Amino acid sequence: MLQLRIYTLRSPEALRRYAAVHWARHLPTFTGFGVTTLGVWTEQSDGANRLVALVRYPPGADPEQLTRRIMASPEFAADMAGFDVTEIVDVQTLPLEPTPFSPIH
Repeated sequence: MLQLRIYTLRSPEALRRYAAVHWARHLPTFTGFGVTTLGVWTEQSDGANRLVALVRYPPGADPEQLTRRIMASPEFAADMAGFDVTEIVDVQTLPLEPTPFSPIH
């Protein structure tokens, strides 16, 4: 299953730090739980500071349950060390089903 994850940060500096340091640290952590990161982008427009990630969960996984397991792990805690999580003001998730002709499945 694919999921689009959209994180809204409080400021451009928080977005820069979150993307360059902390989200980058998540990549091996997620891989250890079977989650594949297909892409990560940032957006700064209309005063919004967003990080957008496209991830793939393992077949049969419950994304909410697996996300809770990852977030409770010592690896995730290490990924987030030094970042004030109150700088993340919103997180949205969108489950995605690829069409048969989509280049990403």
